[in-house]
Amino acid sequence: MSDLALNASAAQAEAKPRSARPVAIWLWSLAALVFLMVVVGGATRLTESGLSITEWKPLTGVIPPLSQADWAAEFDHYKQIPQYESVFPNMDLAGFKFIFFWEWSHRILARMIGFVAILPLAYFWIRKQIPASFKPKLALFLVPLAFEPLIGWWMVVSGLQNRTEVAQERLALHLLVASMVFAALVWLASSLRQATADRVISLGVRRFGSLIVFVVFVQIGLGALVAGLRAGRVYNTWPLMDGSFLPSREVLTSLTPFWRNLTDNVALVQLDHRLVAYTLLALAAIQAGVAARYGGKIALRGFILLALVVAQAALGIATLLLAVPLWAGLLHQAFAMLVLGKAVIYRQALSPGAQ
Repeated sequence: MSDLALNASAAQAEAKPRSARPVAIWLWSLAALVFLMVVVGGATRLTESGLSITEWKPLTGVIPPLSQADWAAEFDHYKQIPQYESVFPNMDLAGFKFIFFWEWSHRILARMIGFVAILPLAYFWIRKQIPASFKPKLALFLVPLAFEPLIGWWMVVSGLQNRTEVAQERLALHLLVASMVFAALVWLASSLRQATADRVISLGVRRFGSLIVFVVFVQIGLGALVAGLRAGRVYNTWPLMDGSFLPSREVLTSLTPFWRNLTDNVALVQLDHRLVAYTLLALAAIQAGVAARYGGKIALRGFILLALVVAQAALGIATLLLAVPLWAGLLHQAFAMLVLGKAVIYRQALSPGAQ
């Protein structure tokens, strides 16, 4: 690299204010909270807890039932929805408290994220600790974050009448928006690190990194459909499904109109999830090979991304073979977010001036 390029990079590093470090810590902390919320959301789905709170009270909902009478009244509300009669007809109050805890924790975390997003943002903004060029980028997570509670309640409403669970399409949207917030936070926090030297990364390599991030998002959405349909509890063999790599055409297109198979057919949804997993694994392996040519941190990050994708694929297979026990389902969802985070960090590292 020429002396001119090195001097330009050094000048860029000097231009970044030291006050950016607290902002980066805030963004990483917020990303960690979103990560935790997604994992708790996964537990809420796997324990069938998402419909245990039948009302949306943004303010008063912070306080759980405190007396036996309050608990009985809350339980009576739950008894009015179809899930109670069809899924938990023998549930007692202790069982209700268990599922209530998961949903209440999920909602509390959502409120906490709102406060951790808004209050420090206002503090840093007033003290002018946010770089001027960075301010418009904050909309990357503020916009979807603002809509996420509304999407969450829209999802819950779908399961309160005529269903025993939330609509899987709304569940997928809810998870994808949370994933967008998480990815935006990771990108922004990563971009605040001091650059050490410019790297000449080809446009094709950067686009390939973007493709991997996109495929991870697709896979997360498909995973949500699998969870919403409980599709992980059928075809519990690998690599075959019902004795073959591909189920029959009649099985994969059994619903009408055809488009319903994409979201409602458990066989096709699980197959799509498998095929995209294979695709992601291949893309990560190719990218790791390309990154190795650059050496240094680029190569290391490419290898770590591949290792995480391999671990996630192994977890997915184990989760399927075991018919989705709670611990495996939660690990699988947590690793999905780790893969997304690392894919975003890797892609950001390919940007001009990144380290």
